Amino acid sequence: MTVNLQVTYRDFPAPVSAEERIGERVERLERIFPRIVTCRVVVEHLESRHKKGKLYQFRLDLSVPGSELVVNQTQNDNHAHEDFYVAMRDAFDALERQIKKHAAKSRGDVKAHETPPHGVIARMFPDYGFITAPDGLDIYFHANSLAEGSFGKLNVGDEVRFVLAEGEGEKGPQASTVHPVGKHHPV
Repeated sequence: MTVNLQVTYRDFPAPVSAEERIGERVERLERIFPRIVTCRVVVEHLESRHKKGKLYQFRLDLSVPGSELVVNQTQNDNHAHEDFYVAMRDAFDALERQIKKHAAKSRGDVKAHETPPHGVIARMFPDYGFITAPDGLDIYFHANSLAEGSFGKLNVGDEVRFVLAEGEGEKGPQASTVHPVGKHHPV
């Protein structure tokens, strides 16, 4: 382990093998994100509001280049945290989620949100119409597939988002749901 680890126990002695278990969890974090600089662990043994027993509270401060990740586990109602190792596990699990997000962000991983299918109303008839998608495909839609607004307010040239129905209808590809877009383009 190359991480500078500092562990502090406030007002109680360290439980048996606590240092070893904390070290294992820090090594696990280091495998996820190897550039951890320091990890400070502060554990307190606090009185519960309900006077059923003392709860362990963990505060974890993890320094990484350009950022600091903090977990402050204060769960006064979680009586499972009367056990040191359960409270430790929950705190380190929360820190692990944070370090995974940080690692993904530093790698430049970004969730790609697919642009919903969209198009322009090409033709209108009394109870159905056709949408032209950007790829030139004409998609049939019925007045009942309009999710918002009224069919009578749609005009040729209006932009819409749509959901394609499974399979094709009698008139080719068919939209099961159509949403008017308004003034803003969805891309």
